[in-house]
Amino acid sequence: MHHIETLPKPTRSIETDTLIIGGGISALSAKRWLEKQGQRNILLVEMDDHFGGNSHFGKNSVSAYPWGAHYIPLPDIRNIELIDFLYESKVITGFDSLGIPVYNEYYLCQDPEERLFINGLWQEGVIPEAGIHQKDKEEFKKFAALINYYKSAKGTDGKDAFTIPVDKSTTDDIFRKLDKISFKTFLDNEAFTSKYLLWYLEYCCKDDYGSNLESTSAWAGIHYFAARKGKGTNGNSGTILTWPQGNGFLMEQLKLQSSQSGLMCNQLVYNISNTNSGIDVSVYDTQKQESYVIHTKKAILTAPQYVNKHLLKNLIPEDKLNIYKDFEYAPWVIANLTVNKLPQLRGLPLCWDNVIYGTQSVGYVNANHQDLANSLKKVITFYLPLVGKSTDATRKNAQAKNYEDWLKIIVSELEYAHPGISTFIEHVDIWIWGHGMIAPRPDFIWGQSRRMAGEPINNKLFFAHSDLSGISIFEEAFYQGIKAAKQVLAI
Repeated sequence: MHHIETLPKPTRSIETDTLIIGGGISALSAKRWLEKQGQRNILLVEMDDHFGGNSHFGKNSVSAYPWGAHYIPLPDIRNIELIDFLYESKVITGFDSLGIPVYNEYYLCQDPEERLFINGLWQEGVIPEAGIHQKDKEEFKKFAALINYYKSAKGTDGKDAFTIPVDKSTTDDIFRKLDKISFKTFLDNEAFTSKYLLWYLEYCCKDDYGSNLESTSAWAGIHYFAARKGKGTNGNSGTILTWPQGNGFLMEQLKLQSSQSGLMCNQLVYNISNTNSGIDVSVYDTQKQESYVIHTKKAILTAPQYVNKHLLKNLIPEDKLNIYKDFEYAPWVIANLTVNKLPQLRGLPLCWDNVIYGTQSVGYVNANHQDLANSLKKVITFYLPLVGKSTDATRKNAQAKNYEDWLKIIVSELEYAHPGISTFIEHVDIWIWGHGMIAPRPDFIWGQSRRMAGEPINNKLFFAHSDLSGISIFEEAFYQGIKAAKQVLAI
C-alpha cells in the first residue's frame, strides 16, 4: 500500500471539461445525465479495477451473483427520471392509458418470493406467522395501520411526509422531528411490545441500513415502509425487481446508456486543489505506477464522505471538516456459496429471499431464482450486517477475523436451517465491506452535516453519493448523480 508521501511526482497532465471522481452508481448516473444533455468532454476515474460500488457483482459457471445491492422495489411513477431510465433499460416495456408502467416479467421477482424459517418450519413471507399468538398478530395490524397513515400523509407544503428521493419529502417539523429520536423510542412510545414485531422491524433496519432499532432514527425506520409507493399494471409497492447479478444489471445499463469513452479504472485520486481556471486533480495510475494531473473546469466528487474528508482538507475550513464525524457507515460481510444441493426442512420450498428468525444475518438470496432452468446447483448470497454499538469497534473486530472464522459463522447459521448443508458446499467466496452503507442514526437525515457535505465548493466542485441522502439505496445514488449533473450544467 502506498502513502501519499511515497507516490511518484506527476510527470504529465491532461485536460477535460468535467471530471467525475468515483465509479459507483451516482458517478455513472451523473455521466449518463451529462451526456444526455449534450456534454461530451467528460472523464470518469475509478480507484478500483471495476465500476459499480456496492452494486458490483461476480460470476461463475453456475450463475452471476451480487456482491452487494440486489433489488429495487417498483418506483413511484412521479420519480420521472428513474422511470425513464428503467424504460430505456427495457425493465419497463410500456405504459397503459393512465401512464402506469408495464414491467418486464423477466425482471419481476418470481414466486415464491420470500420465506422465513421459524419454529422449525419454512413459512411463506418474512412477517412471522407460524406459531405466533393472536396478541402478536394484533400488533402487526396496528403497525400496518400506522404505516398506512404515514404512507399517505402530506405536509403543509403539499409534499409527501415520506418519499424517495429523501430530499423531496416534506419539511414539516411534525414529521422531521421523528429523526431526532430512535426507532426504538418511537416504538416504545406507541406501546409496541410483541417480540415478533420488534424482531421483524429490526430485521428491516438491518436489511436496509445495517443498524438496529436503537441506532436507527425513527424517521428512517418509518421511511423504509412508508416511502414505497410504486405501482405497475403487473405489480404494486411491495413488488421487487431483481436479477441474478443483483443491481449489477442496473449498473451495466447506466454504462450502456452513455458513451464508453472516458471511463478509467485503477486511477487513485489523492489530491484536489483549486486553480484560477478550475480544479487540479492529482491521480496515481495503479497499473502504470505513475502519477499525473487532470486539469478540469468542473468536477463531481462521488466518493463517500469518509474519503472526502481526506481529499478536501486543503479546500475547506477546519471547522467544516467536523461535519464528517456525523457520517457513520455500517460494516457488512457478504458470502457467495456455490452448493450442489440445499437440504430442505418442512414448509415452503426455496424462495428468492430466505430469512432465518432470530439469527444475526438477514438471510440469503437465491441468485438463480430468476433463471428459467432449475438445476440443483445454486449460488446463494448470504448477507451479514455487522451491527454493534460502535461501528469503528465492529469494523476492527471484523478486520481481525480470517476466512476460516467467517466461514464457521456463516456455515453454522445455514446448518441451523439446512442441516447437513456443509457436505454440499463446493465453494465459498467472502467479501467484507468495511464501510458497507451509510447508517441513518438519529438526527442525521435532517441534521446539518448531511446538507453541508453536499454543498458545492466555489461553484466548481460538486458532490454526489448515496450517503448524502442518508439512505444507501440505488434510487438515492441515482438521484444524487443527476442532482450534481444538473448543478454542473446550471453554472
